[in-house]
Amino acid sequence: MNSNYVINIGRQLGSGGKEIGEKLAARLGIDFYDKELINLASEESGLCKEFFEKADEKASQGIIGGLFGMRFPFISDGAVPCTNCLSNDALFKIQSDVIRNLAATKSCLFVGRCADYILRDHPRCVNIFISASKEDRIERLRNMHGISEEDAEGMMEKADKKRSEYYNYYSYKTWGAAATYHLCIDSSALGIEGTVRFIEEFVVRKLGL
Repeated sequence: MNSNYVINIGRQLGSGGKEIGEKLAARLGIDFYDKELINLASEESGLCKEFFEKADEKASQGIIGGLFGMRFPFISDGAVPCTNCLSNDALFKIQSDVIRNLAATKSCLFVGRCADYILRDHPRCVNIFISASKEDRIERLRNMHGISEEDAEGMMEKADKKRSEYYNYYSYKTWGAAATYHLCIDSSALGIEGTVRFIEEFVVRKLGL
């Protein structure tokens, strides 16, 4: 891995975590991965990306969406008949392999998907969690989706519950807890741009870039 490094970002919905990650990756000149991992996992495995979308950051619940007949829904028509269906755990493993392969070949930044746990043995990594005030999160979600305050609050609660259950299930750690990360930061304190610059300085000093 030599000089390669990885940055892993966990985030509350509405905290601006994805935007911060994108801007940080651009400033550092490294590749950014969020939803792109779904397409890569689909291409790597030959499975429809809908499988990964349904399982995205969800803890194992056995069979995804019930039974899909008696075979895997491969992209190609030559699907191999099979008596088992793919579980969230199996999809997590495929996505984990994609994350490890990317991290082994270049420097990159991952948002969510337990990347910090998956890459726990990587010699040069920085694990960050981004939160924000309830008011700022609601305002950001309302502006992004054109929804009411009540709907934004409901969306936040649902997403945070899903993400915490997913993370806690696969990592055996606690989502959002300070001891889990190298740095926890409230994006409301410095704003998006200020948070990007602060994290950049932290990464540079921690990794000696």
